[in-house]
Amino acid sequence: MVSFQTLRIVAAFAVIALVPHGATAQLAPFNGVDVTFGHVHLLVSDVDVHKKFWTDVMGGKPVAGGPLQMIAFPGVYIVLSKQEASGPPEGSVLNHFGVVYKDLPATLAKWKALGADAREGGNPNQGYVWGPDGIRIEYYGDPAIPVPVKMDHTHSFVPDIKACQEWYRRVFGGVPGQRPRVSSPGWNDVVHFPGMTVTFAANAATLLPTRGRSLDHIGFEVRNLDAYVKKLATLGIALDEAPHRVPNTSIKAAYLTDPWGTRIELTENIASAANAATRAR
Repeated sequence: MVSFQTLRIVAAFAVIALVPHGATAQLAPFNGVDVTFGHVHLLVSDVDVHKKFWTDVMGGKPVAGGPLQMIAFPGVYIVLSKQEASGPPEGSVLNHFGVVYKDLPATLAKWKALGADAREGGNPNQGYVWGPDGIRIEYYGDPAIPVPVKMDHTHSFVPDIKACQEWYRRVFGGVPGQRPRVSSPGWNDVVHFPGMTVTFAANAATLLPTRGRSLDHIGFEVRNLDAYVKKLATLGIALDEAPHRVPNTSIKAAYLTDPWGTRIELTENIASAANAATRAR
């Protein structure tokens, strides 16, 4: 029998798929425990260079007018912070993240004209494109998506996939499953969240934590941060940083690290803050 929580997440995917690209930025609806995927946070050497890459090359929309440097994709933000990173994502537990394009041939032609570093993968519908500061983005083509581009997944290399799936299910209410468009054994075990999937591949090597790397952390938006932090305490989850107000915004935030080294930000009100900034332009 399909659980109510699974139905909530399926509905969330359906709703976010209908959000027109370039419309007022919205996150996917919350799942059954009031969590949705919020953002990917990058530490960058040059904010303007990254803005140009994420808009001109990758197809995102800038969120202008606020104190945070943000690029909006349907259902997920990329947040940019000017800071020298200790290294690229390669070598850390969180290796890369992925996007999906409705018209991949047209996208590849655009990338070729722009001189982007895009390399085809194991099949013509998949590959990787390299951005500034060693950021590697996996891409897929899927004509079935109703928007030109959408964020798809994060990809971590971990020693115990099942333990990761269970932790993200228990802590954030994700639904363990398989990643669509992928059939390679060992490369498609995921936890589904509204807006994004968190993907795991097995790797016995000791990898570095994400904090300080150019792909510094991922973010989940929660409906009520203070209440959620109390819930985490009952689960024995310790925070790295207690809830606090992000300066000059209406966003509340807290930080923790998963057992394998991925830094995670919990936010409340990130979408509302982004929309207010856009309206104030």
